[in-house]
Amino acid sequence: MKRNLLKAGFIAALAITNLGFAQEYQLDNFNPSDKRSINAFEPKKDSVTNFDHLRVKIGGAFALQFQGLSHKNTAVPVITPSTGVNANELFKISNNFNLPTANLDIDVALYDGVNLHLRTFLSSRHHNETYVKGGYLQIDKLDFIKKDFLKDVMKYATIKIGQDEMNYGDAHFRRTDNAYSITNPFIAGNILMDAYATFPFMEVYYRRDGFIGMVGASNGRLNQTATSGTAPSLYAKLGYDKQINPDLRVRLTGSIYNNANSSRLDFYNGDRAGSRYYFVLESEKVASTGAANTGAATLNSAKVVPDFVNKMTAIMINPFVRYKGLEFFGTYETVSGRNLTEQDRRTYNQYSAELLYRFGTEDSFYFGGRYNQADGKLITGEDITVKRYNIGGGWFMTKNILAKAEYVNQKHDGYPAKSIFNGGEFKGYVIEAVISF
Repeated sequence: MKRNLLKAGFIAALAITNLGFAQEYQLDNFNPSDKRSINAFEPKKDSVTNFDHLRVKIGGAFALQFQGLSHKNTAVPVITPSTGVNANELFKISNNFNLPTANLDIDVALYDGVNLHLRTFLSSRHHNETYVKGGYLQIDKLDFIKKDFLKDVMKYATIKIGQDEMNYGDAHFRRTDNAYSITNPFIAGNILMDAYATFPFMEVYYRRDGFIGMVGASNGRLNQTATSGTAPSLYAKLGYDKQINPDLRVRLTGSIYNNANSSRLDFYNGDRAGSRYYFVLESEKVASTGAANTGAATLNSAKVVPDFVNKMTAIMINPFVRYKGLEFFGTYETVSGRNLTEQDRRTYNQYSAELLYRFGTEDSFYFGGRYNQADGKLITGEDITVKRYNIGGGWFMTKNILAKAEYVNQKHDGYPAKSIFNGGEFKGYVIEAVISF
């Protein structure tokens, strides 16, 4: 652990020494890693590039929270015969700092219109060691084939290939990615059903006059192996994004993802960094002994995971409206699927609404709230509902430094008596400091 921390510190120091260079040079058709990426969604497409030679941009992100949460449940005791412990006994949590998280980003301009992104988690809740989160190659020109090859097409088209988070829905543009939290107005562990996974993929975009079209394909697998077969996952996005006038911007997108067959589909539990709310509604006994538990979700505290690992179809609709300093972002999602032991599909629905007001010089301050609800049917037949309220705000000290605070309240209803989530509830406050460059 000590060696890993020293390694992380060395890499972070290297990133800081390159900060001046990183800020002086911004890769074409990439979103910046600071305040300028708020509400940016897909990077803007510009066929006029500034490439002159291979360039490397070193960046990173750091985040630290102080958590003041309390939790409770009404689950009946589940005693494991081999250990004699109650697997539904919750962690004893108190006010304290969480593990500091850190990212390392390497962005490379490889050729005119060809860029590379790689993100590494230096420190995360899931692993003590440093590991690669994912990356991709982005192609905005085909001049490496021939000068001005398909110029009229590539003026509006983009090709992305890699193993990273896919562009399903718009909620992932506002989520926290381990230490990268500057575009998330809340500290919340993202929305309840967090459609996030680092699958291998290929995406083709076409954007023109505010219209957005994208088609993509993946194998739907987080970990790759030639010893296990799978079927292709297909997905698409269609939308419209327009700055109507200096005061009003309107965006509306719809996305669909379909996986016909998989032996393991980590679509709603693929975030290897883990939930931002630490240890809530999780069992200390399970963590310390490995005892079985019918409801514990290690690293997925506070999340809703539908358990669709074999077949799944998901649809997400996201409206976004900003008028002067007031902005609204919404999510409606419906997903049906099954796991390997089921014959029939089950369905989950999710609703989320954020209302924020940004003010001050260059919108340096903001406050607002979010309501998020997910409901669906468990594999055991129960209809469950989870509701979360967030109220909070933030202060951008600079475009790279953000301080956030929030109050959260989350309740679980409908879970069976033996589930650790039966009568589950947590609430309290969280404070977060974020640096990103």
